[in-house]
Amino acid sequence: MAESGPSGLRLLGGWLRDANTRFAAWFNRVTPKGLYPRSLLIIVTPMVILQSVVAFVFMERHYNTVTRRLSAAVSQDISAVVALYDLLPKDRDFTELRRVAWRNLALNVTVLPPDPLPPPGPKPFFSVLDSSLSREIGRRIQQPVWIDTVGRSNLIEVRIKMDDAVLRIFAPRNAAYASNSHIFILWMVGTSLVLLTVAILFLRNQIRPIENLADAAEAFGKGRDVENFRPRGAREVRRAAIAFLEMKRRIERQIEQRTTMLAGVSHDMRTILTRFKLELAFLGEGPETEALKKDVDELQGMLEAYLAFARGDPGEQAVLTDMAALVEDLRLNAERDGAIAEASFMGPPLVEVKGDQLKRCVGNLVNNAVRHASRVAITGTRDARWLMVSVDDDGPGIPEEKREEVFRPFLRLDDARNQDDGGSGLGLSIARDIARAHGGEVILADSPMGGLRATVRIPV
Repeated sequence: MAESGPSGLRLLGGWLRDANTRFAAWFNRVTPKGLYPRSLLIIVTPMVILQSVVAFVFMERHYNTVTRRLSAAVSQDISAVVALYDLLPKDRDFTELRRVAWRNLALNVTVLPPDPLPPPGPKPFFSVLDSSLSREIGRRIQQPVWIDTVGRSNLIEVRIKMDDAVLRIFAPRNAAYASNSHIFILWMVGTSLVLLTVAILFLRNQIRPIENLADAAEAFGKGRDVENFRPRGAREVRRAAIAFLEMKRRIERQIEQRTTMLAGVSHDMRTILTRFKLELAFLGEGPETEALKKDVDELQGMLEAYLAFARGDPGEQAVLTDMAALVEDLRLNAERDGAIAEASFMGPPLVEVKGDQLKRCVGNLVNNAVRHASRVAITGTRDARWLMVSVDDDGPGIPEEKREEVFRPFLRLDDARNQDDGGSGLGLSIARDIARAHGGEVILADSPMGGLRATVRIPV
Protein backbone atom coordinates (compact mmCIF):
# COMPACT_ATOMS: atom_id res chain seq x y z
CA MET A 1 0.00 0.00 0.00
CA ALA A 2 2.93 2.30 0.67
CA GLU A 3 3.99 2.10 -2.97
CA SER A 4 0.54 2.15 -4.54
CA GLY A 5 -0.22 5.68 -3.28
CA PRO A 6 2.67 7.50 -5.01
CA SER A 7 2.23 5.34 -8.09
CA GLY A 8 -1.45 6.25 -8.30
CA LEU A 9 -0.61 9.92 -7.89
CA ARG A 10 1.95 9.70 -10.69
CA LEU A 11 -0.61 8.03 -12.97
CA LEU A 12 -3.19 10.69 -12.11
CA GLY A 13 -0.65 13.45 -12.73
CA GLY A 14 0.28 11.93 -16.09
CA TRP A 15 -3.37 11.64 -17.08
CA LEU A 16 -4.01 15.27 -16.12
CA ARG A 17 -0.99 16.43 -18.13
CA ASP A 18 -2.16 14.46 -21.17
CA ALA A 19 -5.67 15.85 -20.80
CA ASN A 20 -4.29 19.37 -20.49
CA THR A 21 -2.10 18.87 -23.57
CA ARG A 22 -5.03 17.53 -25.60
CA PHE A 23 -7.26 20.39 -24.49
CA ALA A 24 -4.57 22.96 -25.37
CA ALA A 25 -4.11 21.36 -28.82
CA TRP A 26 -7.87 21.34 -29.40
CA PHE A 27 -8.21 24.94 -28.22
CA ASN A 28 -5.41 26.12 -30.51
CA ARG A 29 -6.99 24.25 -33.40
CA VAL A 30 -10.48 25.74 -33.02
CA THR A 31 -9.52 29.31 -32.12
CA PRO A 32 -8.89 31.74 -35.00
CA LYS A 33 -5.32 32.54 -35.94
CA GLY A 34 -5.71 36.10 -37.23
CA LEU A 35 -5.41 39.20 -35.04
CA TYR A 36 -8.75 40.62 -36.21
CA PRO A 37 -10.91 37.56 -35.37
CA ARG A 38 -9.03 37.05 -32.10
CA SER A 39 -9.58 40.66 -31.04
CA LEU A 40 -13.23 40.40 -32.03
CA LEU A 41 -13.54 37.20 -30.02
CA ILE A 42 -12.03 38.90 -26.97
CA ILE A 43 -14.71 41.60 -27.16
CA VAL A 44 -17.68 39.47 -28.19
CA THR A 45 -17.17 36.64 -25.70
CA PRO A 46 -17.48 38.77 -22.52
CA MET A 47 -20.43 40.58 -24.09
CA VAL A 48 -22.26 37.33 -24.80
CA ILE A 49 -21.49 35.99 -21.31
CA LEU A 50 -22.68 39.22 -19.67
CA GLN A 51 -25.88 39.30 -21.69
CA SER A 52 -26.54 35.64 -20.92
CA VAL A 53 -26.07 36.23 -17.20
CA VAL A 54 -28.34 39.29 -17.31
CA ALA A 55 -30.99 37.35 -19.25
CA PHE A 56 -30.80 34.44 -16.79
CA VAL A 57 -31.08 36.72 -13.77
CA PHE A 58 -33.97 38.55 -15.39
CA MET A 59 -35.83 35.35 -16.28
CA GLU A 60 -35.14 33.75 -12.92
CA ARG A 61 -35.50 36.67 -10.52
CA HIS A 62 -37.88 39.04 -12.25
CA TYR A 63 -39.86 37.44 -15.04
CA ASN A 64 -40.56 34.13 -13.28
CA THR A 65 -41.25 35.77 -9.93
CA VAL A 66 -43.66 38.33 -11.36
CA THR A 67 -45.43 35.68 -13.43
CA ARG A 68 -45.80 33.40 -10.41
CA ARG A 69 -47.25 36.19 -8.31
CA LEU A 70 -49.68 37.25 -11.03
CA SER A 71 -50.71 33.61 -11.56
CA ALA A 72 -51.27 33.26 -7.81
CA ALA A 73 -53.49 36.36 -7.82
CA VAL A 74 -55.59 35.10 -10.76
CA SER A 75 -55.83 31.67 -9.13
CA GLN A 76 -57.03 33.31 -5.94
CA ASP A 77 -59.71 35.21 -7.87
CA ILE A 78 -60.85 32.03 -9.63
CA SER A 79 -61.02 30.16 -6.30
CA ALA A 80 -63.13 33.01 -4.93
CA VAL A 81 -65.55 32.59 -7.83
CA VAL A 82 -65.72 28.83 -7.16
CA ALA A 83 -66.36 29.45 -3.45
CA LEU A 84 -69.07 31.97 -4.28
CA TYR A 85 -70.69 29.47 -6.66
CA ASP A 86 -70.76 26.88 -3.89
CA LEU A 87 -72.49 29.35 -1.55
CA LEU A 88 -75.23 30.29 -3.98
CA PRO A 89 -78.39 28.15 -4.24
CA LYS A 90 -78.26 25.86 -7.25
CA ASP A 91 -81.76 26.79 -8.45
CA ARG A 92 -80.98 30.46 -8.88
CA ASP A 93 -79.91 32.37 -11.94
CA PHE A 94 -76.17 33.00 -11.94
CA THR A 95 -76.42 36.44 -13.56
CA GLU A 96 -75.38 38.13 -10.34
CA LEU A 97 -72.36 35.83 -10.07
CA ARG A 98 -71.25 36.71 -13.57
CA ARG A 99 -71.81 40.43 -12.92
CA VAL A 100 -69.81 40.43 -9.70
CA ALA A 101 -66.98 38.38 -11.25
CA TRP A 102 -66.73 40.71 -14.23
CA ARG A 103 -67.05 43.97 -12.34
CA ASN A 104 -64.81 43.18 -9.39
CA LEU A 105 -62.39 40.53 -10.71
CA ALA A 106 -62.37 41.13 -14.52
CA LEU A 107 -63.34 37.48 -15.03
CA ASN A 108 -65.84 36.33 -17.63
CA VAL A 109 -67.78 33.44 -16.01
CA THR A 110 -70.14 31.08 -17.81
CA VAL A 111 -72.03 28.16 -16.22
CA LEU A 112 -72.10 25.21 -18.64
CA PRO A 113 -73.88 21.87 -18.43
CA PRO A 114 -71.99 19.17 -16.48
CA ASP A 115 -70.33 17.67 -19.56
CA PRO A 116 -66.90 16.01 -19.33
CA LEU A 117 -63.91 18.31 -19.55
CA PRO A 118 -62.07 18.50 -22.89
CA PRO A 119 -58.95 16.38 -23.23
CA PRO A 120 -55.71 18.12 -22.22
CA GLY A 121 -54.27 20.14 -25.06
CA PRO A 122 -50.60 20.24 -26.15
CA LYS A 123 -48.37 22.00 -23.69
CA PRO A 124 -46.17 24.82 -24.97
CA PHE A 125 -42.48 24.04 -25.20
CA PHE A 126 -41.51 26.89 -22.92
CA SER A 127 -44.21 28.70 -20.95
CA VAL A 128 -43.76 29.95 -17.43
CA LEU A 129 -47.40 31.03 -17.44
CA ASP A 130 -48.77 27.56 -18.15
CA SER A 131 -46.71 25.85 -15.45
CA SER A 132 -47.24 28.58 -12.83
CA LEU A 133 -50.98 28.92 -13.40
CA SER A 134 -51.54 25.15 -13.43
CA ARG A 135 -49.62 24.77 -10.17
CA GLU A 136 -51.41 27.62 -8.38
CA ILE A 137 -54.92 26.58 -9.50
CA GLY A 138 -54.24 22.96 -8.61
CA ARG A 139 -53.12 24.07 -5.14
CA ARG A 140 -56.19 26.26 -4.46
CA ILE A 141 -58.98 24.32 -6.18
CA GLN A 142 -59.65 20.68 -5.42
CA GLN A 143 -62.04 20.02 -8.34
CA PRO A 144 -60.90 18.77 -11.76
CA VAL A 145 -59.54 21.65 -13.84
CA TRP A 146 -58.82 22.16 -17.57
CA ILE A 147 -56.59 25.08 -18.59
CA ASP A 148 -55.82 26.53 -22.01
CA THR A 149 -53.15 29.24 -22.15
CA VAL A 150 -52.42 29.08 -25.90
CA GLY A 151 -55.83 28.87 -27.60
CA ARG A 152 -56.58 32.58 -27.54
CA SER A 153 -53.81 35.13 -27.61
CA ASN A 154 -55.32 37.65 -25.15
CA LEU A 155 -57.31 35.35 -22.85
CA ILE A 156 -56.76 32.39 -20.56
CA GLU A 157 -59.55 29.81 -20.43
CA VAL A 158 -60.10 27.77 -17.28
CA ARG A 159 -62.83 25.12 -16.92
CA ILE A 160 -63.66 23.71 -13.50
CA LYS A 161 -65.73 20.55 -13.12
CA MET A 162 -68.33 21.09 -10.37
CA ASP A 163 -70.88 18.55 -9.13
CA ASP A 164 -73.77 19.88 -11.23
CA ALA A 165 -72.07 22.14 -13.79
CA VAL A 166 -68.88 23.26 -15.44
CA LEU A 167 -67.59 26.74 -14.74
CA ARG A 168 -65.87 28.29 -17.74
CA ILE A 169 -63.82 31.30 -16.77
CA PHE A 170 -61.94 33.64 -19.12
CA ALA A 171 -59.21 35.78 -17.58
CA PRO A 172 -57.07 38.43 -19.32
CA ARG A 173 -53.67 37.05 -20.16
CA ASN A 174 -51.87 40.17 -18.99
CA ALA A 175 -53.43 39.73 -15.55
CA ALA A 176 -51.41 36.51 -15.06
CA TYR A 177 -48.37 37.18 -17.27
CA ALA A 178 -45.51 39.67 -17.22
CA SER A 179 -46.24 40.87 -20.73
CA ASN A 180 -43.55 43.56 -20.90
CA SER A 181 -40.67 41.06 -20.87
CA HIS A 182 -40.30 41.13 -24.65
CA ILE A 183 -39.38 44.80 -24.40
CA PHE A 184 -36.44 43.91 -22.18
CA ILE A 185 -35.37 41.08 -24.50
CA LEU A 186 -35.59 43.32 -27.57
CA TRP A 187 -33.67 46.07 -25.79
CA MET A 188 -30.96 43.63 -24.74
CA VAL A 189 -30.63 42.13 -28.24
CA GLY A 190 -30.69 45.56 -29.87
CA THR A 191 -27.97 46.99 -27.64
CA SER A 192 -25.88 43.86 -28.20
CA LEU A 193 -26.14 44.25 -31.97
CA VAL A 194 -25.22 47.93 -31.74
CA LEU A 195 -22.19 47.18 -29.54
CA LEU A 196 -21.14 44.33 -31.81
CA THR A 197 -21.41 46.52 -34.92
CA VAL A 198 -19.36 49.27 -33.29
CA ALA A 199 -16.75 46.71 -32.18
CA ILE A 200 -16.49 45.22 -35.68
CA LEU A 201 -16.09 48.60 -37.36
CA PHE A 202 -13.67 49.92 -34.75
CA LEU A 203 -11.53 46.79 -34.71
CA ARG A 204 -11.43 46.62 -38.49
CA ASN A 205 -10.20 50.21 -38.60
CA GLN A 206 -7.53 49.44 -35.98
CA ILE A 207 -6.36 46.18 -37.56
CA ARG A 208 -6.00 47.57 -41.09
CA PRO A 209 -2.79 49.59 -40.33
CA ILE A 210 -1.20 46.46 -38.88
CA GLU A 211 -2.10 44.51 -42.03
CA ASN A 212 -0.68 47.31 -44.18
CA LEU A 213 2.55 47.24 -42.17
CA ALA A 214 2.84 43.47 -42.61
CA ASP A 215 2.17 43.79 -46.37
CA ALA A 216 4.80 46.52 -46.68
CA ALA A 217 7.41 44.47 -44.80
CA GLU A 218 6.64 41.41 -46.95
CA ALA A 219 6.82 43.47 -50.17
CA PHE A 220 10.13 45.04 -49.10
CA GLY A 221 11.50 41.57 -48.32
CA LYS A 222 10.57 40.53 -51.88
CA GLY A 223 12.28 43.60 -53.36
CA ARG A 224 9.06 45.37 -54.38
CA ASP A 225 8.24 49.06 -54.18
CA VAL A 226 6.72 50.25 -50.88
CA GLU A 227 6.93 54.00 -51.46
CA ASN A 228 3.15 54.45 -50.96
CA PHE A 229 3.24 53.08 -47.41
CA ARG A 230 2.50 55.62 -44.68
CA PRO A 231 2.29 55.16 -40.89
CA ARG A 232 -1.34 55.04 -39.72
CA GLY A 233 -3.36 53.75 -36.81
CA ALA A 234 -2.75 53.76 -33.07
CA ARG A 235 0.38 55.19 -31.47
CA GLU A 236 2.07 51.81 -31.05
CA VAL A 237 1.33 50.80 -34.65
CA ARG A 238 2.70 54.14 -35.89
CA ARG A 239 5.87 53.59 -33.86
CA ALA A 240 6.34 50.17 -35.46
CA ALA A 241 5.68 51.62 -38.94
CA ILE A 242 8.13 54.50 -38.38
CA ALA A 243 10.76 52.04 -37.14
CA PHE A 244 10.20 49.91 -40.25
CA LEU A 245 10.60 52.93 -42.56
CA GLU A 246 13.76 53.99 -40.72
CA MET A 247 15.17 50.46 -41.03
CA LYS A 248 14.27 50.48 -44.73
CA ARG A 249 16.08 53.79 -45.26
CA ARG A 250 19.18 52.53 -43.45
CA ILE A 251 19.27 49.37 -45.54
CA GLU A 252 18.80 51.31 -48.78
CA ARG A 253 21.45 53.84 -47.74
CA GLN A 254 23.92 51.06 -46.92
CA ILE A 255 23.22 49.34 -50.24
CA GLU A 256 23.58 52.63 -52.11
CA GLN A 257 26.93 53.38 -50.45
CA ARG A 258 28.20 49.89 -51.14
CA THR A 259 27.03 50.08 -54.75
CA THR A 260 28.77 53.44 -55.23
CA MET A 261 32.01 52.09 -53.79
CA LEU A 262 31.85 48.95 -55.91
CA ALA A 263 31.10 51.00 -59.01
CA GLY A 264 34.32 52.94 -58.45
CA VAL A 265 36.32 49.77 -57.79
CA SER A 266 34.80 48.15 -60.86
CA HIS A 267 35.66 51.16 -63.04
CA ASP A 268 39.29 51.29 -61.88
CA MET A 269 39.88 47.54 -62.25
CA ARG A 270 38.18 47.41 -65.62
CA THR A 271 40.45 50.23 -66.79
CA ILE A 272 43.49 48.16 -65.84
CA LEU A 273 42.06 45.07 -67.58
CA THR A 274 41.41 47.17 -70.69
CA ARG A 275 45.06 48.26 -70.71
CA PHE A 276 46.13 44.61 -70.37
CA LYS A 277 43.97 43.66 -73.36
CA LEU A 278 45.35 46.57 -75.39
CA GLU A 279 48.95 45.65 -74.59
CA LEU A 280 48.23 42.01 -75.48
CA ALA A 281 46.79 43.15 -78.79
CA PHE A 282 50.07 44.95 -79.62
CA LEU A 283 52.09 41.85 -78.76
CA GLY A 284 50.51 39.91 -81.61
CA GLU A 285 49.40 36.27 -81.75
CA GLY A 286 51.37 33.49 -80.10
CA PRO A 287 51.21 30.75 -77.48
CA GLU A 288 52.28 33.14 -74.75
CA THR A 289 49.72 35.79 -75.64
CA GLU A 290 46.93 33.22 -75.91
CA ALA A 291 47.61 32.05 -72.37
CA LEU A 292 47.73 35.64 -71.15
CA LYS A 293 44.45 36.47 -72.92
CA LYS A 294 42.83 33.46 -71.30
CA ASP A 295 44.06 34.59 -67.88
CA VAL A 296 42.78 38.12 -68.49
CA ASP A 297 39.35 36.84 -69.58
CA GLU A 298 39.20 34.57 -66.55
CA LEU A 299 40.20 37.46 -64.28
CA GLN A 300 37.52 39.64 -65.82
CA GLY A 301 34.88 36.95 -65.32
CA MET A 302 35.90 36.51 -61.69
CA LEU A 303 35.83 40.28 -61.18
CA GLU A 304 32.29 40.49 -62.59
CA ALA A 305 31.20 37.63 -60.35
CA TYR A 306 32.68 39.26 -57.25
CA LEU A 307 31.10 42.61 -58.01
CA ALA A 308 27.73 41.07 -58.80
CA PHE A 309 27.81 39.07 -55.58
CA ALA A 310 28.65 42.13 -53.49
CA ARG A 311 26.30 44.48 -55.33
CA GLY A 312 23.25 42.22 -55.60
CA ASP A 313 21.68 44.41 -58.33
CA PRO A 314 19.51 46.36 -55.88
CA GLY A 315 18.11 48.80 -58.42
CA GLU A 316 15.89 46.40 -60.37
CA GLN A 317 12.17 46.61 -59.64
CA ALA A 318 9.80 43.64 -59.59
CA VAL A 319 7.65 43.43 -62.72
CA LEU A 320 5.38 40.83 -64.29
CA THR A 321 7.68 38.26 -65.89
CA ASP A 322 6.79 35.39 -68.21
CA MET A 323 8.36 32.45 -66.39
CA ALA A 324 7.55 30.00 -69.18
CA ALA A 325 9.62 32.10 -71.63
CA LEU A 326 12.40 32.48 -69.04
CA VAL A 327 12.62 28.72 -68.53
CA GLU A 328 12.70 28.16 -72.29
CA ASP A 329 15.56 30.66 -72.71
CA LEU A 330 17.55 28.82 -70.05
CA ARG A 331 16.95 25.54 -71.88
CA LEU A 332 18.31 27.01 -75.12
CA ASN A 333 21.38 28.34 -73.28
CA ALA A 334 22.02 24.89 -71.80
CA GLU A 335 21.80 23.28 -75.25
CA ARG A 336 24.23 25.86 -76.65
CA ASP A 337 26.64 24.83 -73.90
CA GLY A 338 26.48 21.24 -75.14
CA ALA A 339 23.99 19.63 -72.73
CA ILE A 340 20.84 17.67 -73.56
CA ALA A 341 18.18 19.89 -71.98
CA GLU A 342 14.41 19.86 -71.58
CA ALA A 343 12.08 22.39 -69.97
CA SER A 344 8.44 22.67 -68.91
CA PHE A 345 6.24 25.06 -66.93
CA MET A 346 2.86 24.45 -65.29
CA GLY A 347 0.48 27.08 -63.96
CA PRO A 348 -0.04 30.80 -64.71
CA PRO A 349 3.29 31.97 -66.20
CA LEU A 350 3.09 35.69 -65.30
CA VAL A 351 4.72 36.33 -61.92
CA GLU A 352 5.78 39.63 -60.33
CA VAL A 353 9.52 39.17 -59.75
CA LYS A 354 12.82 40.81 -60.62
CA GLY A 355 13.15 39.11 -63.98
CA ASP A 356 16.85 39.66 -64.67
CA GLN A 357 17.90 38.65 -61.18
CA LEU A 358 15.72 35.56 -61.14
CA LYS A 359 17.00 34.54 -64.57
CA ARG A 360 20.52 34.87 -63.26
CA CYS A 361 19.61 32.88 -60.14
CA VAL A 362 18.20 29.93 -62.09
CA GLY A 363 20.86 30.40 -64.79
CA ASN A 364 23.61 29.84 -62.22
CA LEU A 365 21.95 26.57 -61.21
CA VAL A 366 21.62 25.53 -64.86
CA ASN A 367 25.26 26.42 -65.62
CA ASN A 368 26.35 24.47 -62.56
CA ALA A 369 24.37 21.46 -63.79
CA VAL A 370 25.68 21.75 -67.38
CA ARG A 371 29.26 21.92 -66.12
CA HIS A 372 29.00 18.56 -64.34
CA ALA A 373 26.29 16.62 -66.22
CA SER A 374 25.22 15.71 -69.74
CA ARG A 375 21.41 15.88 -69.29
CA VAL A 376 19.49 18.72 -67.63
CA ALA A 377 15.76 19.12 -66.94
CA ILE A 378 14.26 22.50 -65.97
CA THR A 379 10.78 22.30 -64.44
CA GLY A 380 8.71 25.28 -63.32
CA THR A 381 5.42 25.29 -61.38
CA ARG A 382 3.28 28.07 -59.99
CA ASP A 383 0.29 27.79 -57.64
CA ALA A 384 -1.58 30.18 -55.36
CA ARG A 385 1.33 30.51 -52.93
CA TRP A 386 4.65 29.54 -54.51
CA LEU A 387 6.70 29.80 -57.67
CA MET A 388 9.12 26.87 -57.89
CA VAL A 389 11.77 26.19 -60.53
CA SER A 390 13.73 22.92 -60.25
CA VAL A 391 16.93 22.04 -62.13
CA ASP A 392 17.65 18.28 -62.31
CA ASP A 393 20.73 16.64 -63.80
CA ASP A 394 22.41 13.24 -64.08
CA GLY A 395 25.78 14.37 -62.69
CA PRO A 396 27.68 13.19 -59.62
CA GLY A 397 25.60 15.30 -57.21
CA ILE A 398 26.65 16.69 -53.84
CA PRO A 399 26.79 14.65 -50.62
CA GLU A 400 23.94 15.50 -48.25
CA GLU A 401 26.26 16.59 -45.45
CA LYS A 402 27.93 19.17 -47.77
CA ARG A 403 24.80 20.67 -49.36
CA GLU A 404 24.61 23.56 -46.93
CA GLU A 405 28.33 24.17 -46.94
CA VAL A 406 28.52 24.72 -50.71
CA PHE A 407 26.48 27.94 -50.35
CA ARG A 408 29.31 29.64 -48.49
CA PRO A 409 30.91 32.40 -50.64
CA PHE A 410 34.24 31.63 -52.31
CA LEU A 411 34.13 28.03 -51.10
CA ARG A 412 35.01 25.33 -53.68
CA LEU A 413 34.97 21.76 -52.46
CA ASP A 414 37.21 19.29 -54.23
CA ASP A 415 34.40 16.88 -55.03
CA ALA A 416 31.49 19.27 -54.86
CA ARG A 417 29.43 20.79 -57.59
CA ASN A 418 30.41 24.24 -56.48
CA GLN A 419 33.89 23.72 -57.87
CA ASP A 420 34.06 26.05 -60.83
CA ASP A 421 37.08 25.17 -63.01
CA GLY A 422 38.84 28.50 -62.85
CA GLY A 423 35.68 30.20 -61.57
CA SER A 424 34.93 32.17 -58.46
CA GLY A 425 32.92 29.64 -56.46
CA LEU A 426 30.05 32.13 -56.10
CA GLY A 427 27.37 30.60 -58.34
CA LEU A 428 25.31 28.94 -55.61
CA SER A 429 25.86 31.83 -53.18
CA ILE A 430 24.57 34.37 -55.70
CA ALA A 431 21.59 32.12 -56.50
CA ARG A 432 20.62 31.83 -52.82
CA ASP A 433 21.04 35.58 -52.22
CA ILE A 434 18.76 36.40 -55.15
CA ALA A 435 16.15 33.87 -53.98
CA ARG A 436 16.23 35.25 -50.43
CA ALA A 437 15.92 38.80 -51.77
CA HIS A 438 12.58 37.63 -53.20
CA GLY A 439 11.59 36.11 -49.84
CA GLY A 440 12.37 32.58 -51.01
CA GLU A 441 15.10 29.97 -50.78
CA VAL A 442 17.29 27.58 -52.80
CA ILE A 443 16.99 23.94 -51.73
CA LEU A 444 19.32 21.10 -52.78
CA ALA A 445 18.11 17.49 -52.88
CA ASP A 446 18.59 14.22 -54.76
CA SER A 447 17.33 14.19 -58.33
CA PRO A 448 15.25 11.42 -59.92
CA MET A 449 17.75 11.60 -62.79
CA GLY A 450 20.49 10.40 -60.44
CA GLY A 451 22.30 13.67 -59.82
CA LEU A 452 21.36 16.86 -58.01
CA ARG A 453 18.06 18.72 -57.85
CA ALA A 454 18.34 22.44 -57.12
CA THR A 455 14.96 24.11 -56.45
CA VAL A 456 14.26 27.82 -56.28
CA ARG A 457 11.11 28.48 -54.23
CA ILE A 458 9.68 32.01 -54.11
CA PRO A 459 6.35 33.21 -52.62
CA VAL A 460 3.97 34.93 -55.04
